[in-house]
Amino acid sequence: MSKFSLNQIPIGVRYMLMSAFAFALMSSCVKLVHTYGIPVFEIVAARAVVSLLISYADVKRKRIDIWGNNRKLLLTRGVTGSLSLICVYYAVSTLPLAEATILQYLNPVFTAVLAILFLKEKIHISTIICIFCSIIGLLLMVGPGLTLDHVQQLPLFSIGIALLGAFGSGVSYIIVKRLSSTEDSSVIILYFPLIALPLSVLLMGDDFVMPTTEALFLLLFVGIFTQFGQVGLTKAMKVEVASKATAYSYIQVVFSIILGWLVFSEVPSTWTLAGGAMIVLGALVNVIGSLRANKAKAAIV
Repeated sequence: MSKFSLNQIPIGVRYMLMSAFAFALMSSCVKLVHTYGIPVFEIVAARAVVSLLISYADVKRKRIDIWGNNRKLLLTRGVTGSLSLICVYYAVSTLPLAEATILQYLNPVFTAVLAILFLKEKIHISTIICIFCSIIGLLLMVGPGLTLDHVQQLPLFSIGIALLGAFGSGVSYIIVKRLSSTEDSSVIILYFPLIALPLSVLLMGDDFVMPTTEALFLLLFVGIFTQFGQVGLTKAMKVEVASKATAYSYIQVVFSIILGWLVFSEVPSTWTLAGGAMIVLGALVNVIGSLRANKAKAAIV
């Protein structure tokens, strides 16, 4: 029996797992910095500033055109990514976290459907199983405390905004996938803060709060972890089909559970652990599907 090694995991899967972990760390930093009284859109602006500086320096280091080749599509990616981020933040601020989380993590489903329609990708059965297990896992985590009456009392506008955010994320992933064949990953990432920064500053208005030294460092880490997440996501889209790559974003929930326990002493419930197990199971099925698909391609070649 051959031993399993990390090198057997497809590179696209490794990039997506790195992205999910980085985004989980980013969320932890956002939660920590919010305890210092920093407004949400100030956090978004700080995140955009750090990402802008890192991306610009990386583009200059590579000596490539800062504006890229397909500027219209790059600009569209920046707009859709920024708007979807704003929608997600709005949903979290106006809906209970449980419901907002369910709606937010519908984006891989939208991505899979859009990939079929616009990228002509064939969705694999392992990806379908992964998405199904992940949705069941999320429902197990947040569903026991929900009732029909409670759901009916939720503001429809906020639900619509949350769904729009998830859909916008799916659109952004599809655009990134299409751009990855002609654009450098640093250029693709650069367009996100170019749009997100002015938008967040505009929405922040007069709510700016001068951060303390501790809060300033946390804001810096928000931007750094965001950059790692964006790089992992963009590179994963370059080497993996969009529907399969984004299905791994559900792993971020598991990472967040672990970080919540370690950093915030949030002990997960039995339902949360059961949901996390379902998400991990779905991810493993997707990994096995990727391994078999790669072996089949190698056999054909």
